[in-house]
Amino acid sequence: MDNLVNYKEIALEARKTVLRLIYKAQTSHIGSNFSCIDLLAVIFEKADLTKDRTILSKGWAAASLYYFLWRKGKITKEELDSYCQPGSKFIGLAEPIIPEIPAAGGSMGFGLPFGVGFALAKKIKKEEGKVFVLMSDGEMQIGTTWESALIAAQHKLDNLFIIVDANKLQAMGEVKSILNIEPLKDKWQAFDWEVKEIDGHNFDEIEGSFASSDKPTVIIAKTIKGKGVSFMEGKNLYHYKAPSAEEYQMALKELNSNGGNN
Repeated sequence: MDNLVNYKEIALEARKTVLRLIYKAQTSHIGSNFSCIDLLAVIFEKADLTKDRTILSKGWAAASLYYFLWRKGKITKEELDSYCQPGSKFIGLAEPIIPEIPAAGGSMGFGLPFGVGFALAKKIKKEEGKVFVLMSDGEMQIGTTWESALIAAQHKLDNLFIIVDANKLQAMGEVKSILNIEPLKDKWQAFDWEVKEIDGHNFDEIEGSFASSDKPTVIIAKTIKGKGVSFMEGKNLYHYKAPSAEEYQMALKELNSNGGNN
């Protein structure tokens, strides 16, 4: 791991800020945000925002996206704090409101078609840079995912990286109960992708997974929904439930006291 980057501290501050934003706005998806913050912490430290593109296909984790864009100086503190407030353009789903948010996310299956298009355009234009697409495991149930996977393999888009936030839960229950996608690794290999399986909360493994291949790469990151706050971890209740005042204080105390168990 890059010794100059303290991913644990970056992710902890992200969780505390996202908790505050979601509590203040009384919006949903705290669990979905917390499962992917460690992944986004590494992506945004490794990505060159002048030539790489990052697409948040699981756009309901927009609060985390805004945090990392603020940290990189792409939005102001006022814009970050306007999250889901009346009149704000920074809503609870990723929208292409600034150049660093190149595509909308939130409806499952939107992000990868965009990612394939951007990666193919870079190939045709002989442009440098990578395209990162953060997806949910629920999106592995969507037809556009597999159509896009075929196109990416056909054109050998080795500049394309999918990171699957595999927390095993989606809006209405367990992924395996809604539409079973396992064995996911075998499916992606059958589509001729480079496949890596990692612990999505291990910063060494996350960082190491972005090594290039001669194929498009999918990183299946095994994560925990609500990671960092014990009473939220693995609880699908926090897909939609906004934290109460008591829950907010409990979560903040836990994050402050033990660094979110990372």
